[in-house]
Formats: sequence, C-alpha cells, structure tokens
Amino acid sequence: MGKIEWAMWANEQALASGLILLTGGIVGVAGQFRGWQFAAYAVAAGVFVCLLEYPRSKRSKGTSVERTGQYCFTVCVKTFGPLTRNYYVRAFLHAAICVPGGFMLATVLGCVCLGIASLIYLAAAIRGEHWEPILPRKAETRKPPESIKKPPQNPPPRPPPEMRKKRVDDLEGAAYDNPIDVTANE
Repeated sequence: MGKIEWAMWANEQALASGLILLTGGIVGVAGQFRGWQFAAYAVAAGVFVCLLEYPRSKRSKGTSVERTGQYCFTVCVKTFGPLTRNYYVRAFLHAAICVPGGFMLATVLGCVCLGIASLIYLAAAIRGEHWEPILPRKAETRKPPESIKKPPQNPPPRPPPEMRKKRVDDLEGAAYDNPIDVTANE
C-alpha cells in the first residue's frame, strides 16, 4: 500500500466547498434573506477559496495532472511564497473563513465543507506535506542513441515490374468461368 497524499484530497474538498460557499452566498444575496451580509461575505470568500485552491499541487509520485488553465493561477499563488505553500496556514485560513458562513442557512453547507477541508489540510501539514507548483516542462530534444544509425536512404527491394502485374492472358481461363449457364431471354 502506498502513502496517502492528504493534500490532494484537501485541495479537491476545498475547491468544491468554495464553489458551494459561492453558490450559497449568491442564493442568500439574491433572496435578500435575513443576515444577507453574511451571504455577501460568503460570495467573496467562495471566490477567494476557489482562486486559492484551483491550482493543484505537484504530487510526490510525479503523476500530477494539472487542471485546464492552471498556469496563471499557479503563478499568482506561487508569488505569496510560504503563506500559500504551508498547509498549516491554509488549514487555519480555511477554518477562519468558514466561521461567518455558519450564521446563515444558505451558506452553512459550504461552511461545513470548508471546515472539513481545513481538517484534511491540518492532517496533511502534520504529515509534512507542502504545496509544490506544477510548472510546464521544457521540451527536451534527445539525440538518437548510437545503436540507431542513419535511416535508410533507398526504398526496400521490390520484385521486377513484370512479376508485380497480373497479365490479362492468365486471368481469362478458369478464373472467369461461371458454372451456371446464363442465357438472355429476348
């Protein structure tokens, strides 16, 4: 059994909870529910969490697959250095962000999901994981090995042209004999 990378699960959980928090905030603001200010906060918090969590971290195994359009977000997240790289900071940041969402019914699900993501990030931080950006690799041009010589310059040998073509004289015999007698009725 391999080692579980908790940060990968925390990233997926936090991104989903950011979207849920954003959706609940939009519902709360659009419905003008009592305490809709908490919903407006949830919209801003949901956008922030989604922007922070969209770029995936490089896995220790090296089998990382980046999300579509992740590079621009990776550059932004990478500029904050240890604040975004350290999972202890992310765990406490998500725990603090989720608290105001618990005061309104429309945002409570996003609040609970973000709290769970915070706990998973804390587990990842305790195990020593940290965020590592996935950067695009430069295309390496490899020189062919010595065992491969120059490619062939001439085409492969072929039989002479008279052997390749089927002669019409050879085809007139049994090849076109029809065993059933065909007559045209006029």
